[in-house]
Amino acid sequence: MVSRSHIFLAAAILASLGVSKLSSHLDSYFLDIAISVGVNIILAVSLNLINGYTGQFSLGHAGFMAVGAYTSASVTMFIGHSKAEWLFLPALLAGGLVAAAAGLVVGVPSLRLKGDYLAIVTLGFGEIIRVLFRNMESVGGALGLNGIPPYTNFFWTFSFAAITIYVVSSLVHSTYGRSFIATHDDEVAASAMGVNTTKFKIIAFVVGAFFAGVAGGIFGHFKQSIDPKGFDFIKSIEIVVIVILGGMGNNVGVVLAAILLTVLLEKLRDFGDYRMMLYSLLIIVVMLTRPQGLFVWPLRHRKEDLRP
Repeated sequence: MVSRSHIFLAAAILASLGVSKLSSHLDSYFLDIAISVGVNIILAVSLNLINGYTGQFSLGHAGFMAVGAYTSASVTMFIGHSKAEWLFLPALLAGGLVAAAAGLVVGVPSLRLKGDYLAIVTLGFGEIIRVLFRNMESVGGALGLNGIPPYTNFFWTFSFAAITIYVVSSLVHSTYGRSFIATHDDEVAASAMGVNTTKFKIIAFVVGAFFAGVAGGIFGHFKQSIDPKGFDFIKSIEIVVIVILGGMGNNVGVVLAAILLTVLLEKLRDFGDYRMMLYSLLIIVVMLTRPQGLFVWPLRHRKEDLRP
């Protein structure tokens, strides 16, 4: 039976293909912003599975993005050649799988932790990954990896954005995936009902890391150059901010927030050195006035809203 989610996925992929065919007629500046929006959608929706739906607090998403970026770039640069565009999809999947493996390595020992302790562990992981790549001369070291083939286009970016939304939404709204939400709402009660909460936290971490790795591969093959400094904790914070402003556990809101904040950051370039200061002030104002998220509507009842 064809569901609305299947129709959405097929329509999104076909629309991405159609726009990609016309991309040569688009202004390169707007195309750059569009690709950045798509990458941020993948990153934010995948983090929403971890932070929003499962109730964890990860600050290491940029580390998984870095693993995917360097892995996929290594595949296309060192295994293929300048015309090996057919390697792009396998390279993206390889980047996602290696990032997922990294997520498993980090997740198994650390996801018994909660709250601030988990945030510190994941933040430390992200910094370890950045330092490792900075000292690996085989992938450029501190200078980064340059000359990456420009295989990323509108089709690949937004097809994977649609796939990420589809997978995360289908997962959490399935009978199996209700355990993610149960873990978020009340981990003790979920455990008492027989839910292996650690297992579901690890699954969320691995799936989120996979798509972060894919986003890294798309990013690297668009910018054609990656640098360890581009995957520091500031990048992780940016992704967390998108998830919080969009509304935790709200994929539609997260997508809208990814679009808004990506475009906003670009528009603030006109303010030069004051750009980040204005950006920070806007975020503070939003969090004071809409702590539940910009795109959480009154019709969406949360558990805390039902308490007497």
